[in-house]
Amino acid sequence: MPRETCPTCQRPLKVCYCSALVHIPSRIKVLIIQHPLEQKHPFNTGRMAHLCLDNSELIVAEHFSDAELTLLLKPRSALLYPSLSWLPEAEPVEPGTPQAEMLEQLVVIDATWRKSKKMLHLHPVLQQLPRVSFEGELSSNYQIRHSSLENSLSTIESIVMAMRKLEPEGKIDEILRPFEAMVAQQGTFSRS
Repeated sequence: MPRETCPTCQRPLKVCYCSALVHIPSRIKVLIIQHPLEQKHPFNTGRMAHLCLDNSELIVAEHFSDAELTLLLKPRSALLYPSLSWLPEAEPVEPGTPQAEMLEQLVVIDATWRKSKKMLHLHPVLQQLPRVSFEGELSSNYQIRHSSLENSLSTIESIVMAMRKLEPEGKIDEILRPFEAMVAQQGTFSRS
């Protein structure tokens, strides 16, 4: 008999994090493009971010037609992604610049690094978007899931870091509450 799951967070009721959800408004829309394999992952933080951000959209797909992508992207969009060597150069979006202040949409790919790379190869339009990236040492609290790339953050942590820079007047850090609750909860299971 399958376990009962929460219809909102889609986690088993025993580990539902909905009581920690918050609702944060933002000027910039966050478009989360989630790989289908990520959708059912028990530690999926893309969905968690979507549930907390009032101005967000979650699309589950690996590939879009050019027409579909054109409908999804706002005229002033930027991609949240590291500036890796295999990507073409893209205009950086720097906090406090007119470009950052006019930004309408932050596009986030929610997938493993391997899958996100494939999704970018399938969509050259996304590669060409201005880019929001981070430099320096990054510290993740995502102890329950490990990345193949050093210096990595979870999707929700990346969104918080980007929005902190792009909309510093907001209370974006509050969306980490359900993430921290999930990590702590999982930690208690690991120690038992």
